[in-house]
Amino acid sequence: MTGMEQALSALKQYFGYDAFRPGQASLVQAILEGRDCLGVMPTGAGKSICYQIPAIVSKGLTVVISPLVSLMRDQVDSLEEAGIHAGFVNSTQSADEQALTLAQARQGEYKLLYVAPERLETPRFVTFAQQVNIELLAIDEAHCVSQWGQDFRPAYLGIGDFIDQLSHRPKVAAFTATATEHVRRDIVAMLRLRDPYLAVTGFDRPNLFFDVVKLETRDKNRWVCKYIQDHKSESGIVYCATRKETEELCEMLNRHGITACNYHGGLAPLQRDKAQDQFVNDDVQVVVATNAFGMGIDKSNVRFVIHHNMPESIEAYYQEAGRAGRDGENARCTLLWNESDIVTRRRLLDMDSGNDRLTTQQSELVKASHRQLLQTMIGYCRTTSCLHEYMLHYFGQDLGQASLGLSPAVPNEDMVCDSNDGGEEVSKSCKTCSNCLSTFATIDVSRMARTISRCVHDVHQAFGAGKIVQILLGSQSKDILDRHLDKCPSYGALQGEHAARVRDVLNQMAADGYLTITEGRLPLVQFGPKAAQTVRGDFHYEIKQVQRKRLTVTDRGAKSDLTSVQASREDESLFQTLRQVRASIARRIGKPPYIVFSDKSLRDMCRLRPKDDEAFMQVSGVGEHKLDLYGQEFMEAIRKFA
Repeated sequence: MTGMEQALSALKQYFGYDAFRPGQASLVQAILEGRDCLGVMPTGAGKSICYQIPAIVSKGLTVVISPLVSLMRDQVDSLEEAGIHAGFVNSTQSADEQALTLAQARQGEYKLLYVAPERLETPRFVTFAQQVNIELLAIDEAHCVSQWGQDFRPAYLGIGDFIDQLSHRPKVAAFTATATEHVRRDIVAMLRLRDPYLAVTGFDRPNLFFDVVKLETRDKNRWVCKYIQDHKSESGIVYCATRKETEELCEMLNRHGITACNYHGGLAPLQRDKAQDQFVNDDVQVVVATNAFGMGIDKSNVRFVIHHNMPESIEAYYQEAGRAGRDGENARCTLLWNESDIVTRRRLLDMDSGNDRLTTQQSELVKASHRQLLQTMIGYCRTTSCLHEYMLHYFGQDLGQASLGLSPAVPNEDMVCDSNDGGEEVSKSCKTCSNCLSTFATIDVSRMARTISRCVHDVHQAFGAGKIVQILLGSQSKDILDRHLDKCPSYGALQGEHAARVRDVLNQMAADGYLTITEGRLPLVQFGPKAAQTVRGDFHYEIKQVQRKRLTVTDRGAKSDLTSVQASREDESLFQTLRQVRASIARRIGKPPYIVFSDKSLRDMCRLRPKDDEAFMQVSGVGEHKLDLYGQEFMEAIRKFA
């Protein structure tokens, strides 16, 4: 058999799939042909298959560099369940356990060995690596090598030096779900990839429904609680910006009868491990966490991810929201935000001490880059266009020219946001984002914008947005009077307007270049490059106000049903029965339920109702080993149900 014939045979035998997903086959073939590779594939697209299949059909050892202990354990458990021998070496093991694992790998007992990037710097592992035949070095979450993206991890910078120390250079394959063109170039350079095969399979996740909701801070917890109560059978993640917020929201959810745990970097390691185990084993419905949680979590049946606050970048949001629907089933990603989130993010960015490996000049460049990332995230919150398209555009998928020698990605032709010729813009067609299901009314705010600009001039560009709004509304606060700002020519010029509307217009003017908001602890409102236009007689400025309808299953169309069920009540009843069988098996073997079978596999069982081994092998995700381990239990449950 040819290499690809062996690969397809292994795919069916071990993983239960008849064909590769888009992008997987070309990467597998390139690795089998001995080429270095960089694969940029969305979460849930099956990046791990791209190096696991070559590892299975190759003779040597595949070393996988993975950033988190939890990911290693999950990956190894999944491989063992599929009948593939794998191991890991990390800080959870004693020195003797690590030595035993390395000895077994040296003797050829493992096809894959998972390690953290820090492990590559230890003399013991370098000696081990020089003594064995490492055929493939796979680097997961490769964007961590780049200081220009989120999740920069200094230990990744040592990977290139580690490769140079090996007597025989292995093939090197790097994988990530989030990488702009700049970050991709950084990955290639920092990992010293040689003439790599580069594949960007597309960033769109059509099974995810993206939703943006602007809410005052006081209303967010109530919104989250109501949503989760309405989706009691679904597993989800709620991300918060601070540790305090995670604890307060988790406590509130538990008071309302929702099983929830919280996770953040301030908890002791044992507490974090317990929270993670509770979530992945379905002992709790929801985990409320900071961004310390998630990278490497392979739980496939997360049906919703809610962001309680605005993240710092599109990359961060894409990665965190992308933890929903990893099994390919439909899921919802909701971002709750308001103007105070922007202030908080800017403050956190200014407080960041940065990377001590960089010079002062380099640190300033990186910080400026991060400010731009934040500005793009703000644009996502404010845009009235299709949210899927906004992200695709950011990652360059809709650009006409290839990046890094790649063929340009083809945008989804069904995702188009059209404007009508009247006073409204109606976003439509994608049916998997809130903007495309909402109507936006255009409001003329030319006078308000001109007045805001005049006030910025009157105070000599020396005050922040809060003070500007107070002056314009004619505030009688002590601070305003003590500073004699009530003598300002524009004082009270917008008296009677809603403060929220004035803030919205001011912030939109900053986004559109009429104003700028400086960085630092006390951001000032100053003139932007287009400020002069506001004093022209023909100046015209409009903003769009969303006329949002309640999003329900029926509103969302066929693709957007969050329970992913397009079947009868009988099928849903069988699905719940099979979930109980899966949970029983998971408890028996001490592993998370999704490692036994994904929700997608259970749905397929409901559809096919297999009664014998041959039929059971047709279920998505069923390989020979899992058939032997669990087939009879599930088929017996299906027979009893029938």
